[in-house]
Amino acid sequence: MLPSPPTSTWADRQRTDTRRLAAWTAAWLATLAIATFGSTLIWPDNHLLAGLCVLVNLVVGLAMMRAQHLQLQGLDELQRRLQLEAMAFSLGLTLVAGIAYSLLDVSHLIRFHAEIAHLVAWMGVTYLVATLVGRRRIA
Repeated sequence: MLPSPPTSTWADRQRTDTRRLAAWTAAWLATLAIATFGSTLIWPDNHLLAGLCVLVNLVVGLAMMRAQHLQLQGLDELQRRLQLEAMAFSLGLTLVAGIAYSLLDVSHLIRFHAEIAHLVAWMGVTYLVATLVGRRRIA
C-alpha cells in the first residue's frame, strides 16, 4: 500500500508561496542588475545583448507578478485586505508624488533630474509603512 501524500497546512502553503515570491523577486533584481550594469560596464556597445537582457528582465518580472498573485490568493480575507489596502495607498501616493516630482523637475525647481529609481524607493517605503500601519490597526 502506497503512503498517502502529506497534506499541506495553510501555513505551509503560505510559506511556500512566500518563498516562491522571494525567489522570483531575487531573480528579477538579479536580471535588473545584469541589464543595468552589463550594458554600461561589461558590453556597452552590444545593443543586441542589452535588449536581450531587458527582455529577460521583463519575462522574469512577469513571473514575479504571477508569484505575487498566487501569494495574495493564498492569504486569508483579512491579510488580503491589508495587502490590497497597502498597495492601493502606495500606488496613489506614488502617482500623486511622482507627478509633483516630475513637475518640479520640468519647472527647474529642483537642481537634479527626477529619476524613476527615486519613485521606486518611495513606493517601497510607502508600501512598507502602509503594511505596518495596517497590521498595527488590526492587532
